[in-house]
Amino acid sequence: MAPSRPSDRTDLAWWHRRDAVRLVLTGATFPTASRVAAAVGTLLTVVNQAEVILRGETTWVTAVRVVFNYLIPYVVASIGYLAPFRVEERHAG
Repeated sequence: MAPSRPSDRTDLAWWHRRDAVRLVLTGATFPTASRVAAAVGTLLTVVNQAEVILRGETTWVTAVRVVFNYLIPYVVASIGYLAPFRVEERHAG
């Protein structure tokens, strides 16, 4: 059964941005973010690049755009997925 609250996933707790980046780079967000990136990236590619691809006029610029069509939604989905797991620092005072 999937956890229902962020407190159920202590393995995803993060304090600093570098911790969140580490979680993304080690694949902690992959199952969720990859599905979002596949759907959104495909939609963006069809909307923005389909004509160029179908005409056979692709260049390295087209390839870079397609990569970003998938990469940007992956990063955004990862940030959204990790947001509730952030642990606020408490300063002694």
